[in-house]
Amino acid sequence: MAKITFSGRQLLKAAKQFQKGLLDEVSDVVYETARLIQTEAKALAPVDDGSLRDSIEMKMIGKYNAIVTVGVHYAIYVEYGTGIYAEKGNGRKTPWTYYSTKLGRYVKTDGMKAQPFWGPAVDAGRDYFMKEMRRLGL
Repeated sequence: MAKITFSGRQLLKAAKQFQKGLLDEVSDVVYETARLIQTEAKALAPVDDGSLRDSIEMKMIGKYNAIVTVGVHYAIYVEYGTGIYAEKGNGRKTPWTYYSTKLGRYVKTDGMKAQPFWGPAVDAGRDYFMKEMRRLGL
């Protein structure tokens, strides 16, 4: 029977190589998850003039952190709705009138129904991340 012995130095070298490979895979999963969230959010975002969709960006910060952002100020209103249609009843209860520069006239509204794009994208990203971490044994 053969006897295999690892010295402290050999074992440390093997552990570092294993750790580096694993950390590289984790970094890849972080990138892929952020890209998935960005792609899903863009695919689900309602399109009028494309500003909302075009404002969704992803940026890596180091090897293990990423940020996905939505740059337009009205994204929260699209996600959760407004007026009588706002989620959880948080919207205005009475109709209002505003001037639409796009239409060139005053418009009366009760609000806008929610068109979720961010929450479902984040949920898909979370599911993907957890699945990949389990695959890596983490």
